[in-house]
Amino acid sequence: MTYRIERVNSVIRYEISQLLQRQVKDPRLDNFVTVTEVSTSPDLRYARVFISRIGSEEEKRETLSALVSASGFFRRQLAKRLRLRHIPELSFQWDDSIRRGAHLLELIDKVTTDDLPQPG
Repeated sequence: MTYRIERVNSVIRYEISQLLQRQVKDPRLDNFVTVTEVSTSPDLRYARVFISRIGSEEEKRETLSALVSASGFFRRQLAKRLRLRHIPELSFQWDDSIRRGAHLLELIDKVTTDDLPQPG
């Protein structure tokens, strides 16, 4: 990945996070929504925005629905804030890496406690 794309990814991630915290008024998009990563295509026309949220599956579906419906708002705001020829189309996707990481830590803890010598 080139430095420019990495920089654009970082700036888009920051700006969407700021918009979520300060300007979005949708109650489905409360403070528990986190932008974990942005992956932009090489031509900068498309960007996948990975999000994470603490909550039930129903709350996650509502959050994703709200983000999809607000994607036009996000693009307009990005156009005002960034100096890019084309503002990428945004697609929002879940980032389950936190959940997977927690599961791996549980497995590691289980294996290490099973390997400890038992007193007796």
